[in-house]
Amino acid sequence: MDSLGSLNVFVRAADARSFTVAGQQLGISSSAVSKAIVRLEERLGIRLFHRSTRTVTLTPEGTLFFERCKRILDEVEAAETELSQMQKMPSGKLKISLPSVGMLFMPKFAAFNRLYPEIKLDISCSDRIVDVIEEGFDAVLRTGDPRDSRLMSRMLGSYRQVIVGSPAYFAAAGFPEEPEDLVSHQCLLYRFPTNGKLNVWPLNRDGKKIELNLPCNMVTDSLEPQVCFAEHGLGIACVPNIAVYRQLKEGSLVTVLDKYNESSTVFRILWPSSRHLSPKVRVFVDFMAENLLPF
Repeated sequence: MDSLGSLNVFVRAADARSFTVAGQQLGISSSAVSKAIVRLEERLGIRLFHRSTRTVTLTPEGTLFFERCKRILDEVEAAETELSQMQKMPSGKLKISLPSVGMLFMPKFAAFNRLYPEIKLDISCSDRIVDVIEEGFDAVLRTGDPRDSRLMSRMLGSYRQVIVGSPAYFAAAGFPEEPEDLVSHQCLLYRFPTNGKLNVWPLNRDGKKIELNLPCNMVTDSLEPQVCFAEHGLGIACVPNIAVYRQLKEGSLVTVLDKYNESSTVFRILWPSSRHLSPKVRVFVDFMAENLLPF
């Protein structure tokens, strides 16, 4: 019996605490199991089991050897599974959750779908906190640090909130030079749909947060109205820079108070921890890590 095979016999016998049960699992006789263990002990020059008429138990040396062998066999199994899965074209339903800002990423999702047409996307866009495992999501995109130890994560990039308005609005109302100037402007505010709280604009001076009671010209729980109203010269909005990438590039919106705004938010992809990552999740994670950010 080869070395890997003898290790497998040893691990099965140690797990079952029985040569008979191990033999049944492997499809060989208990005598064959016993002989394989004896040969292994002779090769190692150490006793691995205490034997009695009814059970077998590991010696202290056997316990240490068992822990190492178990890890080795697990790695071999994982490698075989990964190689086997690589031969298959990823397919099946992929259930994904995104925050509302994730609507901006739909062109990237469309590109993924073109690349992997056999994967059927099931996309949910919501700012509510989802239970990834209980609700059966294959992967979720979220901001901030992961808080669930049952999940694996990979950083996709970062974005920042910017304070923007149209050139026409600033031509009429003037540019705010200091954060406090905002109280005399029309502000377009965002309300979180999960808790009803208003988004606090990330303003600070010398490392200290600046808290302002901003006048509200419009409040919404969606980014699109904010961006639309700002483009039409109806006020100033605080939005993710990825939400106004095109507008900033074309000049229909401009940023203000940049020196008082040092916000940065990390975007991550999370998925349920598993020893064997399915092909559809693996290619999705890799694609998003390579293509999602920057725009």
